[in-house]
Amino acid sequence: MKDTGRSKGAAPTVQQINADRVTQLANQYWSPYIISVGQQAPFNPAIIEEIYQQELIGSNFAVRRVMLLEFSQYLENYLWPNYQPRLATHAHLMSIVVTVNEKVRERVPAWHPFVKAPQHFAEFFHQVTTTCLERVSFREMTALLVFLDYCFNSMEVELVRAQVQRLVSLPMWICLLEKRREAELRRIPKWRKFWKILQKKDAQLDEKEKTKLDFQRRFLYNLIQKFLKILESTPDEGYVDRRRVAYCEQMVQLMIDLEALLPTRRFFNTLLDDAHLVVRCRLSGLAEREEGKLFVQLLDMLAFYSRFEINDQTGDPLSDRDMMQLHYSRITSLQVASFSKFPGLRQFSLSNVASVDTREQLTKQFGGLTNRQLHEVAAFLALLPDPPAQADAEKPQYETELLLEMLVSRHERRTSQLQALNEMPLYPTEAIIWDSNVVPSEYFSGEGCLALPKLNLQFLTLHDYLLRNFNLFRLESTYEIRQDIEDIVLRLQPWKDEIGDTMFGGWARMAQPVVSFAIVEVAKPNIGERRPARVRADVTVNLSVRHEVKAEWEGLRKHDVCFLVTVRPQLTFGARYDAAAPFVPQVGLTYVRGCEVEGMLDESGRVIEEGPDPRPQLPGDRRTFRVWLDCNQYRQDLDNNAAGKEDVYETFNIIMRRKPKENNFKAVLETIRDLMNNECVVPDWLHDIVLGYGDPGAAHYTKMPDEIATLDWNDTFLDMEHLRHSFPHHTVQLKEGAGAGAAKPRPPYRLTFVGVEEKKSRPDAAPEELSKLVLVEPHVMPNRGPYPYVQPKRNTVRFTPTQVEAIRAGTQPGLTLVVGPPGTGKTDVAVQIISNIYHNFPEQRTLIVTHSNQALNQLFEKIMALDMDERHLLRLGHGEEALETEKDFSRYGRVNYVLSQRLALLDAVQRLQQSLQVVGDAAYTCETAGHFFMQHVLSRWERFLSLVPPSQGESLPISSIRNNFPFTRFFEDAPQPVFKGNSFDEDFEIAQGCFRYIRKIFEQLDEFRAFELLRSGLDRSRYLLIKEVKVIAMTCTHAALKRKELVQLGFKYDNILMEESAQILEIETFIPLLLQNPQDGFNRLKRWIMIGDHHQLPPVIKNMAFQKYSNMEQSLFTRFVRLGVPTVQLDAQGRARSSICALYKWRYTVLGDLPHVQQRAEYQRANAGFRFDYQVVNVDDFNGVGESEPNPYFFQNLAEAEYVVAVYMYMRLLGYPADKISILTTYNGQKMLIRDVINQRCANNPVMGQPCKVDTVDKYQGQQNDYILLSLVRTKAVGHLRDVRRLVVAMSRARLGLYVFARLALFQNCFELTPAFSLLAERPAQLQLCPAERYPTVRPVDASLQSPPFVATDMPHMAQFVYDLYMQRMGSGEAQQQAWRSPGAAGRAAAPDRHVPQHPGGDRDSTSDG
Repeated sequence: MKDTGRSKGAAPTVQQINADRVTQLANQYWSPYIISVGQQAPFNPAIIEEIYQQELIGSNFAVRRVMLLEFSQYLENYLWPNYQPRLATHAHLMSIVVTVNEKVRERVPAWHPFVKAPQHFAEFFHQVTTTCLERVSFREMTALLVFLDYCFNSMEVELVRAQVQRLVSLPMWICLLEKRREAELRRIPKWRKFWKILQKKDAQLDEKEKTKLDFQRRFLYNLIQKFLKILESTPDEGYVDRRRVAYCEQMVQLMIDLEALLPTRRFFNTLLDDAHLVVRCRLSGLAEREEGKLFVQLLDMLAFYSRFEINDQTGDPLSDRDMMQLHYSRITSLQVASFSKFPGLRQFSLSNVASVDTREQLTKQFGGLTNRQLHEVAAFLALLPDPPAQADAEKPQYETELLLEMLVSRHERRTSQLQALNEMPLYPTEAIIWDSNVVPSEYFSGEGCLALPKLNLQFLTLHDYLLRNFNLFRLESTYEIRQDIEDIVLRLQPWKDEIGDTMFGGWARMAQPVVSFAIVEVAKPNIGERRPARVRADVTVNLSVRHEVKAEWEGLRKHDVCFLVTVRPQLTFGARYDAAAPFVPQVGLTYVRGCEVEGMLDESGRVIEEGPDPRPQLPGDRRTFRVWLDCNQYRQDLDNNAAGKEDVYETFNIIMRRKPKENNFKAVLETIRDLMNNECVVPDWLHDIVLGYGDPGAAHYTKMPDEIATLDWNDTFLDMEHLRHSFPHHTVQLKEGAGAGAAKPRPPYRLTFVGVEEKKSRPDAAPEELSKLVLVEPHVMPNRGPYPYVQPKRNTVRFTPTQVEAIRAGTQPGLTLVVGPPGTGKTDVAVQIISNIYHNFPEQRTLIVTHSNQALNQLFEKIMALDMDERHLLRLGHGEEALETEKDFSRYGRVNYVLSQRLALLDAVQRLQQSLQVVGDAAYTCETAGHFFMQHVLSRWERFLSLVPPSQGESLPISSIRNNFPFTRFFEDAPQPVFKGNSFDEDFEIAQGCFRYIRKIFEQLDEFRAFELLRSGLDRSRYLLIKEVKVIAMTCTHAALKRKELVQLGFKYDNILMEESAQILEIETFIPLLLQNPQDGFNRLKRWIMIGDHHQLPPVIKNMAFQKYSNMEQSLFTRFVRLGVPTVQLDAQGRARSSICALYKWRYTVLGDLPHVQQRAEYQRANAGFRFDYQVVNVDDFNGVGESEPNPYFFQNLAEAEYVVAVYMYMRLLGYPADKISILTTYNGQKMLIRDVINQRCANNPVMGQPCKVDTVDKYQGQQNDYILLSLVRTKAVGHLRDVRRLVVAMSRARLGLYVFARLALFQNCFELTPAFSLLAERPAQLQLCPAERYPTVRPVDASLQSPPFVATDMPHMAQFVYDLYMQRMGSGEAQQQAWRSPGAAGRAAAPDRHVPQHPGGDRDSTSDG
């Protein structure tokens, strides 16, 4: 549904900024420039008052005005530096609050100014809490609540945590009803002990300190009481102020966030229950009004969390049995109260619990009591104070309705969350898809509340963790499905014909009209369930479409998800649809139901099975698909049908398919639901960290009880000097007797960390007390045979000390987080970790998980280059086709490899048999080969050892080895001579190597025996996965899709390595931990290595509400970093020139260069034709236009597009290869415009051609190129480049040249971008060229020019220059054959005819949607 109500005017233009009163004041008092030169005017509090009254209150806190203030660095340079607790006015306080809230809305860091100058923060926070309880406007109260909420959600910031913890600690129970407090302290003796200590401390305080503490302890209680007064004064009907409603919504949101975090919930939940907030809200007038719809949805969330299955004190999850026991104890207390106080309720008191614990029964039993009787029951249960004496009561203290609801809601039977989840349909329906309260619009401004769960730092239990992720993943998928349905329906152009039926005037590649639909099977429900066990239907379509589209439909795979849609349009033939109008009423969309493909039917009506055999060719265009329907949804629809509603399944007239990569939501949701239904066992050493509690460093290898002292580092180090350099804080020395006689002991090395051994005997010793000695033991790799191809492959990377620390941490047990800035060799580190684990722990299995197939393939290609047996590698999923190797590492590819290897090894056995002149057929099977080895091979080797004993080598001639070696004939094809004759020891080692080679043949054949016994490819592939392979690679999506299958197969693994961890959704990072069943109640996982960069872009979340409000874009890697989990940050990059690296290295603690960046010729040479290796080019308006927006958030800038393409053409004319140039931009609209300009100017010109890539910055993350042309598009507001993570990605894609096209004045004034743009602005803002040069140039990068450069003053000037150069270089005759258009004539990319997401990483980039 198109959102027409977004705040379009929120972004002020540059002209407006320059002419604005706020800008004028900023230029006088607080702009960065005026401060840098020391010319700012002295602080004037009247300025803050004026701005607050005129700009904020006067505009009703308009987003445009607040944004302008925040963007001008009002908070950093004026408000906070001049804040004095005793002198600060209300306007000063509120200005700080509002600007912090704006930073939060804009998703930029908010606490930096306070952390830099923390001295007044405590007084400021106290002033905020005091103001919360005073009489201020609803708008101000809401702003204060938003600020408080952000404080409670920023517990990782120590400065903030110190203040908010005081508000939610045990002393807040002073507000509880005394009888209730005594009951709670009696129930938890530990708290009574602390309570007595508090009372003793309080007795020693003076009155001033007591008053301050009392205020803090009663703050939340008083805030709740203030809220309830406002809420209960809201009228049931008539006008209600929208600001009052917004305040109430924000208050409930604050309560939800306090309940959803264990540190804040522990004591607050009891206070919330004692205040009966949920009950009083339910009975309020606002809950009955249309304006209170969101309020009620938020209230449902609050009620859910207030009764969540967790022990508030211990944090332990409560099972259904525990919750039932709590429920029974409450009912029993109520029955005791009724029995002792009210003889009339004897029947209720003596009934069994199950017969009286429903809402209906409780209302029936207590509905007849008087107000006073209800009050007495509540007082007996410590829910309310005792009622006044009968004589003193003029009118009841509490409404009867409130008293009754209080008792009923507290004691009614709870519905099982898990049961409700299991009965929920997984496919969204029309009721959910177009409900903006459930699935918000894409264009979420960040203001106000939403009834959505949030992903923050901590979670209550694993059930809570999974449930929040389940709901958000389901809603995000629903949003994408909505876009797809709207797209295909508008393409199909449904119209109403003359007889009232539906006809279609268009076509869509991804949808077809339904010819017929029929339910063919409804299976009986399983025992204990209400839904059918299975529902199948047949859908028939007529595929009279292009051949390739028909093939796509016929290629639908088993388990692909489709959607059945019913439309009943009211528009008649030929009427045009308005894309901006509401979608559902316009097309008459009535029903949407999901289904899962079982297969296509053949001519006889049977499902065509998938397999290696070719599919049968069916005649005609009519095709029928057998589909599974959602059983829960079918039961709900049948119930509705029985109640008199229409039968949905007789109405479908469209079937829609989706692209496989975007259609995995159902499998992922089923996986999450399965995890919630089964015992979810996370390793003990990880459990608390995943939930966000305890010591964040508890799983670091140095704190793990099974830290390993001695490890074989294999080929990690290139030489002894490299080894010493890798441990700068350790003393490295050779082990006694090791490497004796060798001047420079050669790798491989076995290292022993003496401090680790000491730690086991002195577990309480401080780290600085432990030895820093590393003992080195060089060892020689055993000879593997005489053939060159069996020699071990060696690592050639000279790892830096931080890379070595990352490898050490990854090889040890525990959790390892490696932060890898751009170009720092993350993949090399990952591969070495895998190799070291493989060689040190050959019995263990390692799972590799990445976000993208591309990253997985890069990783896998490097793994194949190391010394790892090919038969132990497996690549799952559909991305293995892109591996740059002829070898097939898929499941069936590995099976075929094993079978072919088996034949090759049996051939070798046959040769060996012949060389030994043994009769028989030893090479018939793996089993016969095994017998042959034991009887003929091993016996000959033992005889050889008896004839040439190594202990008597000094007394035997060297030739005795060659003369007695029994397998000489077998090795005739090896490089000769096999035995060198230099020394006895050398020849004996060669003989042993030859035997090792032979023995390995038989060992492999013994492993391959199972493949002889298993006859089907499926069984063989399963055996390979479960038993044979040691390194298994897959994407996180594949892990989520195939979890159930892997668990059922008995899949096991010991280690997980995740690449691109900061780009993987939280839940998709978590699922790979649980791809195996626990053993004896424990998870066998030993290592979890996460490699990523949280300073680069997070996972793509297309809907801004889920991204911003629910924080769904936060990866688990980022959350761990926020929690303070120890990380290893790689600190040397080898991708970009030092000068280009300077544009983004400020974002990292330390980031230097690898030696080759200074040494290689390509880094020492200048960029041919350019004066600078990087430059920002200021681009002014063209024909009076800067940025344009033909569709919401579809930003374009024709001047920048033309300029970028002109520079690309210039580079091509100088000889730059097209594949070395990529063009990037920050918006999907600009990407399409640049492609359009390139297609018209370059595509058909063989001299120019297409660049390597034209894409958005978001899509290009993880890739690089030598030269990057970057268009920033915006000229009115910075837009989402203000997210520094996007800036880091944009600046770090180039190796040798980066040329940025932007409105410089706009971007250099942005506080977050200052470090990069201050460097860019040091160079001229007009493009400076050296057109006489050709690629590659010999000019050194730091050499001064011999002649003045050519300066392009603007885009038309550059375009004309390129045209002239083209004519000059190509010759007039050839050039005239290529039509040349003046700038702007290439046109502007039209507004797309399909939905293009606001998120620059969300565009599916398809050009063939029909």
